[in-house]
Amino acid sequence: MRFAAIADVHGNYLALEAVLSDIRAAGISDIVDLGDMVSGPLDARPTIDILMGLDATHLLGNHDRYLIDRPHEKMGSWERRTYTQLEPRHLDWLRTLPANCVYREQVFLCHATPADDETYWLETVLPGGEVCMSALESIEAMAAGVMQSLILCAHTHTARAVRLRDGRLIVNPGSVGSPGYRAGKPHPHVVQAGSPDARYAILEQAGGAWRVTFRHVPYDHETMAALARQNGQPELASALATGWIRSS
Repeated sequence: MRFAAIADVHGNYLALEAVLSDIRAAGISDIVDLGDMVSGPLDARPTIDILMGLDATHLLGNHDRYLIDRPHEKMGSWERRTYTQLEPRHLDWLRTLPANCVYREQVFLCHATPADDETYWLETVLPGGEVCMSALESIEAMAAGVMQSLILCAHTHTARAVRLRDGRLIVNPGSVGSPGYRAGKPHPHVVQAGSPDARYAILEQAGGAWRVTFRHVPYDHETMAALARQNGQPELASALATGWIRSS
């Protein structure tokens, strides 16, 4: 089995196009999408149209869920803007997507953790705002009950692979379209990838073991940074341009 995992596109259709081109160049036709597809200050409509046209397995991320589980006036700033760009057919499609699923009987897919779409799994935020790798015991506790040998998650935009003591592998492919962000929970913190590239992962099963290859794909990130800046998001513009969160 060989397939590609993408996640956290967040309306960045140019990054998505670059990643899909790279996937095709690698001769891969099977794709799983771990959610958070369109929310943000970029361009939701072409992004979701591309994703809806893919023969892929899609999950509903927390930001996707915010678009369909609450009235417009109670949405966050990213969703309020994104909602106005979408048509009813887009929202209807989002309503059909699962929060998690099993892919080809061998791979468990979730957006954040198996039980929750907002909780960090492989990373922990300390009270001072430092983001560090979670303790193995904590990671394993959240994996309890998942029988598949490969588990894919997303949400933190951080490419990472963790091997559990029983041999299972948990992989976050990183973010296609948002290499940095600022968040307030559980403590104020920033996540920064350090480069503006679009990220995804290739998973391959060989000899009974899983191999993961993390891909960093250059694309026209300056155009998307300019769009974020135009839409009043200077920190995201900085992340898109450089991979680092800067306010100016």
